[in-house]
Order: sequence, then C-alpha cells, then structure tokens
Amino acid sequence: MGTTRFGEVITAMVTPFATDGSLDTKTARRLAAHLVEHGSDGIVVCGTTGESPTLSHAEKLELFESVVDEVGDRASVIAGTGTYNTAESVDLTRRASDLGVDACLVVTPYYSRPPQNGLLSHFRAVADASAVPLVLYDIPGRTGRRIERDTLVELAGHERIVAVKDAIGDAGETARVRAALDRAGRSDFEILSGDDPLLLPHLAAGAIGIVSVCSHLVGDRIKRVLGAWNAGDVEEARARYLDLLPLFAVIMGVTSSPIPVKAALGMLGIDVGDPRLPLVPATEQERSSIRTALEAAGLL
Repeated sequence: MGTTRFGEVITAMVTPFATDGSLDTKTARRLAAHLVEHGSDGIVVCGTTGESPTLSHAEKLELFESVVDEVGDRASVIAGTGTYNTAESVDLTRRASDLGVDACLVVTPYYSRPPQNGLLSHFRAVADASAVPLVLYDIPGRTGRRIERDTLVELAGHERIVAVKDAIGDAGETARVRAALDRAGRSDFEILSGDDPLLLPHLAAGAIGIVSVCSHLVGDRIKRVLGAWNAGDVEEARARYLDLLPLFAVIMGVTSSPIPVKAALGMLGIDVGDPRLPLVPATEQERSSIRTALEAAGLL
C-alpha cells in the first residue's frame, strides 16, 4: 500500500445480486478476493458503484461483515455509510465500525442540498460518533451539493476526517483544494481520485490514489500507472494511462454506472447479476460498445 492510509488502488466494488434480486454474499466474497489478487489495495463496500441506495441496513451490514471476513487481513475495507439523513449515517457508521472496517466513506447528503454550515455539522456529527477514520465523498453531479474548498479545509481539522474521494470532475479545482489544504497545514489529508478518466490529471493535481470502478477489470494496469508516476517516470505513467483511457471512457460513460461494469464483468465470466431497479441491465447497443472496448483493451 505504500505510504497511503488505505492504499493506492481502491475498488468501489459492485454489489452482486442473485437471479431473484436478493443479495449474493458468496459472490461478493469471491469478487473481493479476486480484486485483491488483481491490484486492489482496498475495497469500498456499498458506495455508489455498490448501488447503496437500493440496499437495506441489514444488507449493508451483511456485506461489510462478509468483505471484512474475506479480505480484511489483506486489504483495507471502507464501508459506505453516508446517507442524506445524519442520524441514519451516524448509526450505520457506528455499526460498521463495530464490524471491523478500516474506514467509512461518507457522501455529501443528497437531495436535501444542505448549505455549507449544514455540511460542517453533518460530517462532524458522523466523525464524532465514529471509531474509525472517515473519507468524505464529494460528488456534486449525483448529490447536487459540492463540499466547498473552505468547508473541506475546515473539516480536515477533525482528527477522524482524513481523506476525500474527489469526484467533482475538475482537476484544476482539485489542485486548488490541494494547495489550500497544504497552506492550512493539512498536508497529511489525502485526496483520492474518484474518477477513472481523470486519474493522471488528479495525480498531477495532488491525489495519492484512486477509488476506481475500472479496477474491477484492469486493476493491475491501473496499479502500474501509479507505480510509474510514484517512481517519477512520467512518460511511462502517461503512456499506460492513455492506453486505458478508451476503456475508461466506455465503462464510465456509455450509461449510468454501475450498469456497464456489471455487464463487463459478466462478459469476463464473473457473474454479479443485474442491477436493482431503478437501474437496469445494459441494452444490446450498450453491450456491443462494452464488448468492443473490452476487446480493444485485450481483455476478451
């Protein structure tokens, strides 16, 4: 894992479902082990890619426990415990902490779009209740609310708020956030890229790793991008990144995530089932684009 808290390549794991739509923890265990054996230093369970809004509390806790039991001795396990309800987020974070996760991923409250002072109070309430470190999750495209730069710097002063998953989609702003954190004496606060297509720009802007969807498919190759970058071989890192970019573009762009990566896993012989409504399986046209991208990447 190097010097990072939770690892350089952290996979935002899909949640496998059986044909009847029920949670499939046996496949979740196998998938987690597969990911750790193919480049992942850590696993996020029940994040966006894990279809967290469709999971009950009981299902989330079962997944946390199963993945910790399967790979907790080999990789960091980060539990997605954030919701748009502070009390619910506090309760789920406490329960996840008790199950032995290494950290919790807490998304900006969605739908209600709280003001910045509301975000401060929300995240501090969760951090105060948590026995493990928190990774904030800033994804305004899905939540409707950004964690503004000054808010993030202030939150970084909390002893248990240690990192952010940056999915704002603007590497220039990521660089400005990194600079503001450093000026405030928060150089140990970690930025994790939350956007596969922006991996290299985010590294240049000050990120130290990635929470990746495409690492389900090319975890070892993403790991080599980071290895080259950290070794100071910028040309090698760029070449490897550009080689992966067409695959990233399709898996992250052809339709709503995690529809494409679930389809891609099935094509590679790892059956994780269909998404739960309101998400739907990939269409035939989307599957054709995904298959072409997998073939071009040498995966099929």
